[in-house]
Amino acid sequence: MSRYYSVSDSRFVPRVTFPGIFFVWLVLEVLMSSRRLVSAVVIAAAVGWGGIVSAEMSASVTSAFKGELVITKGELPEGKTDKDTIVKIKSERLKELTGDAKDDVVYWHFHYTAFLSKAGASQLKMEFYTNDKDKKFVADNRLDGVDPKSLVLSGDISINEDEGLSKGKTYLIKLVTDKDVTVASTPLVMK
Repeated sequence: MSRYYSVSDSRFVPRVTFPGIFFVWLVLEVLMSSRRLVSAVVIAAAVGWGGIVSAEMSASVTSAFKGELVITKGELPEGKTDKDTIVKIKSERLKELTGDAKDDVVYWHFHYTAFLSKAGASQLKMEFYTNDKDKKFVADNRLDGVDPKSLVLSGDISINEDEGLSKGKTYLIKLVTDKDVTVASTPLVMK
């Protein structure tokens, strides 16, 4: 399942790529008069279904992070100007992520925004490699339903030790196409 959003008049409006989202949006549009409330409910419903968000950002913000995977605790901050937005994103970017232990297994949950080096893929894999001289493959997470025209993707990932990661290690996280081309990456320490 996937969802895509575009920014229009300072609010998110669903594109018709997932019929369930469109149906919820249509019903709420008819039942409620407040457009902001409808948008908030649609976004909340979409987050509950999971998936990938295709985000539109200015060319200067996109080029400032081209090829980078930005890991944060939540959505990217916005500034009054592009320069301010870039500064805010850099300040929110995580280099280390602390996990939560549940039943003797550590779980990590994070928000990512990928500023792709090139568009065109409808499927991507988020691959985790040890960030040492060996660059050993450890785990991956498939991302289906990617908008092949988008250069900026956003979503949430949950991963745990049972999937191959270890607490205290640094990983190189890559977004890779089905042709094994890396389109975004970042190092991250899992604590």
